[in-house]
Amino acid sequence: MSFPLAAGDPPRDCPLCPRLHSFIAGWREKEPEWFNAPVHTFLPTGGEQAVRLLIVGLAPGLRGANRTGRPFTGDYAGMLLYGTLIRFGFASGRFEARPDDGLSLTDVAITNAVRCVPPENKPETSEIRTCRDYFLTPTIKRFPNLKGIVTLGKIAHDSTVRALGHRVSAIPFIHGAEEQAGDLRIFSSYHCSRYNTNTGVLTEEMFVEVFRRAREFLSQ
Repeated sequence: MSFPLAAGDPPRDCPLCPRLHSFIAGWREKEPEWFNAPVHTFLPTGGEQAVRLLIVGLAPGLRGANRTGRPFTGDYAGMLLYGTLIRFGFASGRFEARPDDGLSLTDVAITNAVRCVPPENKPETSEIRTCRDYFLTPTIKRFPNLKGIVTLGKIAHDSTVRALGHRVSAIPFIHGAEEQAGDLRIFSSYHCSRYNTNTGVLTEEMFVEVFRRAREFLSQ
C-alpha cells in the first residue's frame, strides 16, 4: 500500500549515513520481504495542507516500522500511540499493526528524527544531525498550517528544537512540558516504547495527557 509523502523524505537507498546504510543492507539479505529502507512521513488524508500537529519519534524500530514501512507500525509503541490518536480524533479506523489496515490520520503527521533503523536503536550524533539537516528540517517547513509538535523522547525533542533554530538549553526536554518555539508549540513526552511503559517511566495516563492538551491547544 502506498501513502502520500511529504517533501524531505529520503530516497530508498539513501547513502548519507554509511553505518545505517550498511545495517539496512544486511537486513535486506536476512529479511528480503521486509521494508528495510528509510521510513517516510505518514500524512493525513488531506495531505500537507491538513497537518496542524506533527509527531516526531526517535527512529524506526527494527521489527516495527523498518519491517512494515509505516511509522510506529508493527511493535508495541504503535499500539499506545495510535490508540491515543484515535481517542482524540487524530486518527480513524482500526489499528492492526500493518500498513494496509486502513487507518487514516486527521490533523496530524508522524515522522522520525532519524529515518533509518539504527543498530540497537541507538543513532549516533552525526546520524541525528545529518537526518535533521536533510530531512527533519525540510519536513517541518513543508507544512504551512502547522501549529504544534509532539516530541517523543529526548533525542527527538532536542533534534526538533535544533531544527527550529533554538537552543536546547532554552527548551529542555521535560515530560509533560509545553513550550512555545517561535510560532509553534512543542509538547514533550517520554517515548511510548515498551521499555518505558514496562519500567513505569511512562504510564498510559501520562501519555494520554500530552495528547489531550495538544488537542485542546488546536481547538482554541
